[in-house]
Amino acid sequence: MTDLLSTPEPAAGLAPASGARQVWRRLRARKSALAAAAVLGLLVLLALAAPLLAALEGQDPNTYHDALVDSARGGVPLGDFGGISAEHWLGVEPGTGRDMFVRLLYGARVSLLVALGATVVQVLIGLAVGLGAALGNRFADSALTHLTDVMVSMPLLVFAIAMVAVVPADFPRPLLLVFAIGLLAWGSTARLVRGQTLSLKKLDYVSAARLTGGSSWRVARRELLPGLAAPVITYAAILVPSNIVIESTMSFLGVGVKPPTPSWGQMLSTANTWFRADPAYVLLPASMLFVTTLAFTVLADGVRVALDPREASRLRVGRGGRESRKSRPGGTA
Repeated sequence: MTDLLSTPEPAAGLAPASGARQVWRRLRARKSALAAAAVLGLLVLLALAAPLLAALEGQDPNTYHDALVDSARGGVPLGDFGGISAEHWLGVEPGTGRDMFVRLLYGARVSLLVALGATVVQVLIGLAVGLGAALGNRFADSALTHLTDVMVSMPLLVFAIAMVAVVPADFPRPLLLVFAIGLLAWGSTARLVRGQTLSLKKLDYVSAARLTGGSSWRVARRELLPGLAAPVITYAAILVPSNIVIESTMSFLGVGVKPPTPSWGQMLSTANTWFRADPAYVLLPASMLFVTTLAFTVLADGVRVALDPREASRLRVGRGGRESRKSRPGGTA
């Protein structure tokens, strides 16, 4: 995780922009990043197609099937592996008999929506505060830096739970979680943006833009934001799995998404009493969380390398060294 959070210092006198084709070529060279992107694309596609797949299976996420659970054993699904059958592709939920496949798909919708939405809010606030601190006067920098330090030091989960608890119950829970996480967890993004902006301000092309009389907004938009793209995009890719875990934790504690709306965390919160009688009920949402978090983390590492010009230079140097050895008499591959 430390490597993922580390961002390269801008090279003196060089513009940080690199072509989209070069970035794509570097990203394509990392098979693990492509595999992670494919997994995430499949998850998003399955979440978007949840109604179609539910109709194909002939089930919906909230219909009870009492005949598919053994009431004499406390509601354990009938059959092997949680009641897997041609009608229920991943079995049924203990106690209720609701279809697990469909609930996992609809749960992916909620979990991914909350995580991506909260990440967007965090990045937007972090960019605004970080740029304001780095480009403002000494008073603005001091005030915004102290505010950022307060936000970073706050116990996120405790304040998010308190924020969710005081909002009326009829407010849409997924949207509430987006704002609760995003408005409370932007501190680390702002700190990253401020540090990178202070480094970029020392470069020649940024100094020249400031000396020509350009406003701070113009300099930020045309000179600084392209240089901030690499670290911010990389860090955003790390924030998404973190936000998935936060949403799952809040739902697990009973202050997140409310039943019958499914989410992976909410499913895990009810599965903790069934891990012995029906392990599949615990393993399915836990596996989805693990795969999604791992895929985002691997993709973040690939994006970091693809957006790092120095990494591209190291790759070129390595290839050049190999080619020169091959060209020598008696050289080996």
